[in-house]
Amino acid sequence: MKKNNRRNFIKSIGSLSIGAAVVPAAFALDAKTTSEEELDLGNVNSKKSVISILQTTDVHCQIHPHDELFWEDGKAVFRKTGGYAYMASMLKQLQTKNPNTFTIDTGDMFQGSELSVKTTGKAIVPILNAMDYKLFLPGNWEVIYGKKNMQTLMGALNAPKICTNMFHDTGDGKKGELIFSPYHIWTVSGVKIGFLGYTDPLVPIRQSPNYSKGIIYSKPEDNLVHYIDVLKNQEQCAFIIMIAHLGLSQQIALANMKECEGVDYILGGDTHERVRKPIACKYAKVVEPGAFGSFIGKLDLTIIDGKVVKDSYELIEVSSGKLKPDLKIDKLIEENESIYKDHIQQVIGYSTIPLYRYFVVENTIDTLITNGLKWKFPEIDIVLSNGFRFCPPNTTKDKTGNIPITNGFIFDMLPIDSEVRTAKVSGKQLVEWLEKELNNVFSKDASKRFGGWVVKFSGMKITFNAFAELGHRIQSITVNNEALESDKLYTILACERDGDPADMLCRIKGVLDAKNTQSTLHSLMIEYIKANSPLTPTPAKNAIILDAPETLLSQVTGVDYQFR
Repeated sequence: MKKNNRRNFIKSIGSLSIGAAVVPAAFALDAKTTSEEELDLGNVNSKKSVISILQTTDVHCQIHPHDELFWEDGKAVFRKTGGYAYMASMLKQLQTKNPNTFTIDTGDMFQGSELSVKTTGKAIVPILNAMDYKLFLPGNWEVIYGKKNMQTLMGALNAPKICTNMFHDTGDGKKGELIFSPYHIWTVSGVKIGFLGYTDPLVPIRQSPNYSKGIIYSKPEDNLVHYIDVLKNQEQCAFIIMIAHLGLSQQIALANMKECEGVDYILGGDTHERVRKPIACKYAKVVEPGAFGSFIGKLDLTIIDGKVVKDSYELIEVSSGKLKPDLKIDKLIEENESIYKDHIQQVIGYSTIPLYRYFVVENTIDTLITNGLKWKFPEIDIVLSNGFRFCPPNTTKDKTGNIPITNGFIFDMLPIDSEVRTAKVSGKQLVEWLEKELNNVFSKDASKRFGGWVVKFSGMKITFNAFAELGHRIQSITVNNEALESDKLYTILACERDGDPADMLCRIKGVLDAKNTQSTLHSLMIEYIKANSPLTPTPAKNAIILDAPETLLSQVTGVDYQFR
């Protein structure tokens, strides 16, 4: 009977045109609504398999295990995680369990440590190649050494690289060709899995403009529909994954746009968020697997008869204390770091309290930096530190009973050794700038949130409502304990951004009397730490958030997500 049914089915196909008989796997089943239970799994001819996509991102050249902060039962808890040799062991364990595994890294591979800076990223290349990644996406910091070096570093990686929105500047501000391939296809278990890659188009604004000189970025929605069509209708992919380095807020906003229809998952990066349960948006699910090699994101797809019928996701902690290091990677790290190791590990001072950078409003690391700036330049009214979020915590005490601060940790905190710059601004400019900076963090429109935290400062105190409207967040401002005056000029200090106009400082436009000092961030911080060790950089509550806890750990709101 079954044979007759099959014969009749084949005969019916034969009566159709050849074009109509070809039914791509991508259109044969709605993978988002059909479960295994709805399928006839009793059919002995059904072929079932599970494939895994493993993701790391935002490792920031943290090649060794490090202290990591977790938020558990309303308090900070620290554990040792990460390190490439331990990541490699975990990846191998997962690959051994499932040979149908595809491992990717989605950016910020070449910035974040002294070893990377000393070698212009070159020391990281052999480590990444030995990790056996199958696909790479450039992050927002891959341009830190300039376009040419980015191309050289990315080109030295053995695995394919994709980025669907980075173009060569033809020299007249117009888009030329894509710098990297727009997509990649993994053929496995009888299906094609299509990958698109998008990195942050706000790089020229968020970072020093000269880093990305010669590159033009487009918004993902500018060409997303086109490449979804290519993957679905031309390449006949059964499942489309966007690997992204846009930040969780931007990725959620994109997954709710009509242009994203056809994308099944966004495997994101940039904001170091730890998504343990996929965020289900209108058109795609969104995840992001933390940072610094502390986690591996694992997406499993169940395939039956050439169709993706189920997905499941898990965030796996890389607990270095519970793993044995991969000996090959361990040896490679030692070889590449050996001539710099003594300087990297040299202790320059101590902290009496844990150093971290995880809270949105104030952190001990940024307090250490602003305290150092104010110590060196006490005559300046307001000193500023950008709202960076990179740098793993430093909490482990040595035999002195305090936490050592090394040369290497200076680079972890501040990978860019910029010159310190001063200028003058009016009170009115400060208010307008602060409102804009706060909107970059807390905008109700997720697509308008930048990737960083609240800018840090000393000499100024503010109270604000994070979730008020633009222009109405700041409730009070004082400078040197006196109420801000709109027409009064105040001196400010921050780091110079390479390529900014002469009248801009820390994204404040139209500053007066801007000039560089004789200090750089690194030299100043080393001098401060040596002269004042041990330090206790307790946040001074210079910024007080009125409508959320001071322990706020994420800028993401309105979805089922919590950082922990």
